[in-house]
Amino acid sequence: FTSTRDLNMRVLLLCALFGAAVSEVFFDEKFDDGEAWEERWVQSGHKGDEAGKFVLTAGKFYGDAEKDQGLQTSQDARFYGLSAKHTAFSNKDKPLVVQFTVKHEQNIDCGGGYVKMFDCALDQADMHGDSPYNVMFGPDICGPGTKKVHVIFSHKGKNHLIKKDIRCKDDVFSHLYTLILNPDGSYEVLIDNEKAESGTLQEDWDFLPPKMIKDPEAKKPEDWDDRAKIDDPEDSKPEDYDKPEHIADPDATKPEDWDDEMDGEWEPPMIDNPEYKGEWKPRQIDNPAYKGAWVHPEIENPEYNADDAKDLGKYDEFCKIGLDLWQVKAGTIFDNFLITDDPAEAKAAGEAGWGVTDRKSVV
Repeated sequence: FTSTRDLNMRVLLLCALFGAAVSEVFFDEKFDDGEAWEERWVQSGHKGDEAGKFVLTAGKFYGDAEKDQGLQTSQDARFYGLSAKHTAFSNKDKPLVVQFTVKHEQNIDCGGGYVKMFDCALDQADMHGDSPYNVMFGPDICGPGTKKVHVIFSHKGKNHLIKKDIRCKDDVFSHLYTLILNPDGSYEVLIDNEKAESGTLQEDWDFLPPKMIKDPEAKKPEDWDDRAKIDDPEDSKPEDYDKPEHIADPDATKPEDWDDEMDGEWEPPMIDNPEYKGEWKPRQIDNPAYKGAWVHPEIENPEYNADDAKDLGKYDEFCKIGLDLWQVKAGTIFDNFLITDDPAEAKAAGEAGWGVTDRKSVV
């Protein structure tokens, strides 16, 4: 076979002829055919002279000099915009799996390492930070405070960030990032083929308005007493309670060389009063009228629609994948891109690619 793509296509055709259920691979990019990648990927011209250049390389260290080649950011303090078209598909009734490797061999201090997944409407030559996307996934590092894996979904024109904190790898080695999104609304994030996080879209993102809201018509009754303790009305301040906080030092004496005409009238220094008792407050007793904390009644939110939950994370069309990044210090290598509907296929591909070659560079 001339390439992995030809082999995959023939396997799909054979399985289709015999009626077998097969997984589909919509995008498979290993940069294993030299400079031919430039025919498949489109450089965005949106940033003009501020745009950085990608180069094909295995980097400064690797497990296999040829198989570990990927696209590397090559210029510091630049915007990077590059995208590729793939087989169009919808994930409404099938899993979505996107996977790729990231190698920050420059010991990155601030920069993105994520991908964006677009529909077919994307203008690749003008892709930029505000270009609408369906999914954004991958690591992002900036200083000691930001070392996270982004999982962002677009829903009704708004981008929604995951509420959980998924820590990314911040060393200089290659790491495999995988997002699995299932038709039932569950998801899983893998790093190096090990589960880093999982859950459901409805619970871990704020896609939908809350089911219940505070009743706007309800108000706390005016006679509602929510004070658990009150001042004892029988308690009174003792007559000798009030003492000054500071008093003149009774042991201080006027210095012999003190001159009233030159130094002014002498006054003894002030000291803390040992008899000072502080501000008087009456003792507290249980409030006989206490009714407890008032809880605002809730009603069903008229803006919540349970049917909307069925469509979370489901898109009519995926068509293009892009790298839309800013990097202060260049040197990140992207490789082993895979988009499929089969998590097992992605796991096997990860072990056969990253697991066999890139992992060697860690040893």
